[in-house]
Amino acid sequence: MYFAALLARTQDGWEASDTELDDVETLSDLADLAREATNDETVVVFIEQEGAWFGLVRVDGEDDPRVYVSNAAAAARSSYGEILTKEVLGGEDDDPAGDLDALDLDGTEEGEPQPTNDNDDTEGAVPAGPVGDSRLLEDLGVPERELLALDTDALSEIAEALGAGEVLEAVR
Repeated sequence: MYFAALLARTQDGWEASDTELDDVETLSDLADLAREATNDETVVVFIEQEGAWFGLVRVDGEDDPRVYVSNAAAAARSSYGEILTKEVLGGEDDDPAGDLDALDLDGTEEGEPQPTNDNDDTEGAVPAGPVGDSRLLEDLGVPERELLALDTDALSEIAEALGAGEVLEAVR
């Protein structure tokens, strides 16, 4: 089960709203959803799956979204987590194999070592740990060290540090 919420910073402070992610298929969809919540202000999207992982997406106006995922391996096994990890780790759209000009005749990228066997499970492996921009909330009062140390009930702790604990709990 997922919990997803948007925290939008306004002139009057933080406003929270729970959100449905049913129509979200890409990070761009998620960023558009966040931008609809406010006018060129900071929006932080919280996504959590039953304490297994959490993800943060920060959208500042029209800037590119910044992403942090607490446990990439766990997140990659879920549909919404896969959207975030694909963005951070490079997904199909960023795959150099999609550019035929960059490939040698044997199908490998120029200068890329050729695999030694067909059963190489390490290629494409997702790390079991945090990935992304661990500094995305530093200017809002959540230093990198604190973010990396969070595990259970992380979203509540982050919201408290932002001064938005009560508004997040109201939508939870």
